[in-house]
Amino acid sequence: MDYLKGLSIIGVQQIDRVVEVVDEAVKGHSVRLLGQKKDNGKRLGGARLDLPKIRKNPLIEIISINTGCLNACTYCKTKHARGDLASYPIEELVERARQSFQEGVCEIWLTSEDTGAYGKDIGTDLPTLLWRLVEEIPEGAMLRLGMTNPPYILEHLEEMSKILNHPRVYAFLHVPVQSASDSVLMDMKREYCADDFRRVADFLKDKVPGITIATDIICGFPGETDADFQETCDLVKEYRFPSLFINQFYPRPGTPAAKMDQVPAQVKKQRTKELSALFHSYNPYHHKIGETQQVLVTEESFDSQYYVAHNKYYEQVLVPKRSEFKGKMIEVEIFEAGKHFLKGRPLDGCKVFTPSIAEPLQKGEVSGLTPEPLSLQQNGSISSSGVLTASWSPWSWDREGLKLLSISLAVVAIVVVFMWEKLH
Repeated sequence: MDYLKGLSIIGVQQIDRVVEVVDEAVKGHSVRLLGQKKDNGKRLGGARLDLPKIRKNPLIEIISINTGCLNACTYCKTKHARGDLASYPIEELVERARQSFQEGVCEIWLTSEDTGAYGKDIGTDLPTLLWRLVEEIPEGAMLRLGMTNPPYILEHLEEMSKILNHPRVYAFLHVPVQSASDSVLMDMKREYCADDFRRVADFLKDKVPGITIATDIICGFPGETDADFQETCDLVKEYRFPSLFINQFYPRPGTPAAKMDQVPAQVKKQRTKELSALFHSYNPYHHKIGETQQVLVTEESFDSQYYVAHNKYYEQVLVPKRSEFKGKMIEVEIFEAGKHFLKGRPLDGCKVFTPSIAEPLQKGEVSGLTPEPLSLQQNGSISSSGVLTASWSPWSWDREGLKLLSISLAVVAIVVVFMWEKLH
């Protein structure tokens, strides 16, 4: 494309090399790092997990467990960018979680294009990873699983139900159905049928009492008939999903679905409107009024009037905005329920439990700053392209290391001044 000529470009698998690319671009060189990362021909997950980062919320750590996926959905553009499945090793993920708790994090989110497919490329699976992570979670801290497609969670239903019942794991799972019509699912190449989704939902609802199952639906996929759409509406009526992401189909250029016969725009719009009205016709939380719940407080509400907490089922609970609650597990009585939230009143004399094993970082503070042996400072080298490559960086010093360095330099400066005065 003409507008890209002369520009430096970096791909999604290479974001940890952004400094190198910027340095070369500043020198006037055009650099393009668009390839996939490989080690001995094996595709890697992407950027290293131990890179310094600034968390948007110092209390929440978001860990990508794999990139890419195994599917080839006809409407999806993400696969073009991220490619096939590439999972991070279990030990790297466990170490990242361990470090996060040492930095005051009290909630971890696992994320990827499809968490259920984790490990299929490296000879392991999602339950094996989750059991290892659970061992690292301090009491009172919580783990939230990300999105998983039905085909892969079906393989591990028994183990997943045990994990979701664990007190330090939210009983929450995001399982996209996209449509309840088997003919539409076939055109989407989703590799499951509507009954597969029902098996997942019914099994987990039976084995994990109170579980929250969130799902996604696409309205107006090419070829979707009125009867197909009615099947999807019937599924929503059957399960009354408390969290439902409704998307009006949009053809992504270059995808097979973009070349299919399209549903008229007005029909897509009308179906989206109907499904939204159905979703808003029921209140999934009204029966919870009067319950006593333990909730973990991690955020501030959009209107800044409340703190946002989540209960075991990852339902949003608004609590009074008191500074001593932030990052803590507290006990509340539910006294109000809306469509997307509950409101909780702290119990008199309730204990405020601190789940973190350390004080959280300040907002904007860099995570991952650990002291390195001084010998590592000798390991830098210049590549043939003139780019400095090294196994250390200025960010490898923590706050205590920087403090000691500053004191040492000050002492050296005083000694130099003293010797200069003696000699002159």
